[in-house]
Amino acid sequence: MPSDRRVTVVSHGPNCLDGLTCAVVAARHFAGREYHPTFASNRQIDDMLRRFSPAQPEREELWITDISWRDEETTQHLNSLVKDGLELYWVDHHKSALEAREKGRLAANFTDYVLEMRYAASRLLFDKLCAVEEAHGGVSPELLSLRNLVLTADDNDRWILAIEGSRELALTVRAMDQHEAYKALLAMNSDLEYGPELRRAHERVQSELAMTFRLAESTCVVSEVPARDLRVVATECDGYSGEIADRWRGRYKHAVFALYDRRGGGISFRRTPDCTVDLSRLASSFGGGGHEAAAGCEMEVPGPDHAATLAQKTADALTRGVDL
Repeated sequence: MPSDRRVTVVSHGPNCLDGLTCAVVAARHFAGREYHPTFASNRQIDDMLRRFSPAQPEREELWITDISWRDEETTQHLNSLVKDGLELYWVDHHKSALEAREKGRLAANFTDYVLEMRYAASRLLFDKLCAVEEAHGGVSPELLSLRNLVLTADDNDRWILAIEGSRELALTVRAMDQHEAYKALLAMNSDLEYGPELRRAHERVQSELAMTFRLAESTCVVSEVPARDLRVVATECDGYSGEIADRWRGRYKHAVFALYDRRGGGISFRRTPDCTVDLSRLASSFGGGGHEAAAGCEMEVPGPDHAATLAQKTADALTRGVDL
């Protein structure tokens, strides 16, 4: 296990609890080595990976966690680095990533990878690195102390919400600068007690939630999809798209929620419990990805009425998409 390679982690961001926790888990495991955590959105990931061009690839490890890329050019760039000596690892759990790999895409020459939907990426990474340490004499207390954080991130990311406080922590880190959030999680003890930065962010969340719900109510547009006996509920928000969908899930039947986030310009898709649309495939049709019940993408939705444009584009995709 000893190595003098520099470790770079590129994880899902900017404020994803699962992606941040991946970086924290790696930081504990690679303690004592030169370590650089970075975070990328789905829109940024290809550019960020292609910009990764170390002068001495044979002295580098690159870990890609909780995110995948789209362009074949990115795969070719990674393979050229591997050929020059880079150690390349990938840990992901999104259905869209598994399907892309099965179709022959994302075919980088990994040193090792974990690609399965059983758990969120942070839990897959935690289990893998615990196994590595166990094989070399035992798991360190520093890594083991992250177990509660990892279970919390997994519970939130897969929308199980059986662990008290999991959604609250996810919302809190979303209200923070990504590097501030990473440092706050890295400093957490096993009891997950909030430090000063997390407490301040939690207070901001409460007022921001009230504001985004007012915005969502005032911009909501509903479009029918008669061919599928569905409706699209589109709206604008300023963060917290998942909370809007969760609160509205009892208000509508057979509905897909399409939420335009003014904060970052991204689109989130959610669905009501009685809806069977595979949102990972819906998002993939727009160049994004995710899970069956929660996914996202980047999409051009020119103003001023973002919700109406988004509703129409989503309804059109649902009408055309026989395999969704």
